[in-house]
Amino acid sequence: MSEVTKIEYRAVIKFLTREGLSPQNIKNRLDGVYGENSPSYSVVKDWSKRFRLGQESLEDDARTGRTVEVVTNDKIALVEDLVLGDRRLKVKEISQMSALSETSVRRILHDHLGMSKVSARWVPKQLSALQRQRRVECARTFLELCGDNSEDVLKTIVTGDETMVLYYDPLSKRESMEWRRKGEGPPRKFRVCQSTKKVMATIFWDCEGILLIDFKERNTTVNATYYAALLHKLRQQIREKRRGKLTRGVRLLHDNAPVHTAGIAQAAIRDCGFEQLDHPPYSPDMAPSDYYLFGNLKKDLRGRHFSDDDELKSAVLAHFEDKPKSYFFKGIELLLKRCNKCIEVRGDYVEK
Repeated sequence: MSEVTKIEYRAVIKFLTREGLSPQNIKNRLDGVYGENSPSYSVVKDWSKRFRLGQESLEDDARTGRTVEVVTNDKIALVEDLVLGDRRLKVKEISQMSALSETSVRRILHDHLGMSKVSARWVPKQLSALQRQRRVECARTFLELCGDNSEDVLKTIVTGDETMVLYYDPLSKRESMEWRRKGEGPPRKFRVCQSTKKVMATIFWDCEGILLIDFKERNTTVNATYYAALLHKLRQQIREKRRGKLTRGVRLLHDNAPVHTAGIAQAAIRDCGFEQLDHPPYSPDMAPSDYYLFGNLKKDLRGRHFSDDDELKSAVLAHFEDKPKSYFFKGIELLLKRCNKCIEVRGDYVEK
């Protein structure tokens, strides 16, 4: 009902109350005149009681509560100084230190400073200025190599790395989310640990698919000799699976692990006729296996229990069986986007 109508109703209730009518009789009189637009009995009873107790005003009582704070430039500057002094401060602590309400603090943080509290992200290493510069240089070199015929260059790349695959890797809290009906409780998740049993797999692949998966035997060491032998095996697999690729040229992209940079491994790369692409140190975000292939593989296996090495190896092989060529091409093509992003953030780590 409008404000004018409220005052009109209250005036009638006040008059009839002074005449001595009961709330029910007043309600009946109002219904006879206003019909469906008549106020409810509880409203009539409330205002009739007020007038009997001596209230004269027809207006609503002023609401109690904290006075609305005006956000000024000084208050904004104060909150900004507190946050920049300690970025982990809670809203309650900022409120106490600034003598502002928590509502005002939130308004200043979000609306005026454009700030929100975010979790820290893990990075492989605290990069030095020289290391960031090196990452930018490698990214620019690769983009210049691709030029206007990036697809042709990407098709020459063979990349690979080693990864540990666990017998059991529990689902994360987010991966354990379930659809529930309203009123149903959330699912319960018990704390479990990763399996200590694992298998090391070395996987080489290109834009068309998997070229070689080698599972390291137990109690053997991954050293330069092992890696050199693997490179020769990789060359044979390329010859068998990618006719003409060796003739057109193979560009090998792998990281700077000691077994990859050792003399015997470098000699094997030359013997195989591979051209080695420059890869910056401490840069898994620039390695297709790390930022794409291995993450998807482990996500698929997560939450599954494997009883022995053979079962785990079969699951790894099965993961790649139904993947189309476009899946693998996408993983390597993303390198272009990441190189551009690396240059944009001046050599810092690329998240996505």
